[in-house]
Amino acid sequence: MKLYYHPISSYSQKTLMALFENGCAFEPVIVDLMDEKAKGDYKTIYPMGKVPFLRIEEKNWSVPESSIIIEYIDRHYPGGAKLIPDDPDLARQVRMRDRFFDFYVNDPMVKIFFDGFRPEGQRDPYGVQQAKDRLDTAFAMIDQEMAEKSWAMGELFSMADCAAAPALGYCRMIYPFARFKNVVGYMNRLAERPSFQRVLKEAEPYLKAFRK
Repeated sequence: MKLYYHPISSYSQKTLMALFENGCAFEPVIVDLMDEKAKGDYKTIYPMGKVPFLRIEEKNWSVPESSIIIEYIDRHYPGGAKLIPDDPDLARQVRMRDRFFDFYVNDPMVKIFFDGFRPEGQRDPYGVQQAKDRLDTAFAMIDQEMAEKSWAMGELFSMADCAAAPALGYCRMIYPFARFKNVVGYMNRLAERPSFQRVLKEAEPYLKAFRK
C-alpha cells in the first residue's frame, strides 16, 4: 500500500505516527503540494488534492483522511499498537478526542500559521483572533483533562494522541501554551514517543527549507 503525504503536513504526521506505532509496512510517496506540476499529477490520483491519502492497489481501495486511514490500519493490520479500542464506548471516546484535537487545536493553529504568509491587506486579523480564542479554550480544557493522565485516554496511547502530537507540536512554535503546565507535560511526553521522534526527524529538512 502507498501513503501519499508530506512530512510537514500535520495530518500526514498524525497518520505517519500511527503507522509507526502499528509497525505495518507501507510505501511512502511524498507529494510536493507547493509545486504546481506535482500537485496536478497528484490530483489524477486523488482529485481533492489533499494529504494524507492511502492507496491499496491490490484491493483497488482508496482511503482518504487521517482518522479514516488510522481506522483502516487499526482494523486490517493487527499486531502492532492498538490505537482504537475494541470496546465501543472506549472507541467512541477515542474518536471524540481525536476530533477535538483536529478541529479545536490543529485547525485554528493552521489558520494562524498560514495567515502569517498572506500579503499585507489580505490578512484576516479577526479570524486569527477567533483562532487564538479557540486555542485558549482548548488548552484550558486539555490542561484540566491531563491533570492526572499520561495520555488522552489515561494510560492507553491511542489515535487521539497521534492527533494531539503534531497539533500541539506546531502550536508550541506558533501559539505557545507555556502557562498550561499539564499541556506542557503532555507535549513533553508526546515528544519523547519514538514514533513522533521519527516523524519530526523526517520533517526537519523540509521545515528548514520552508523557513527560508
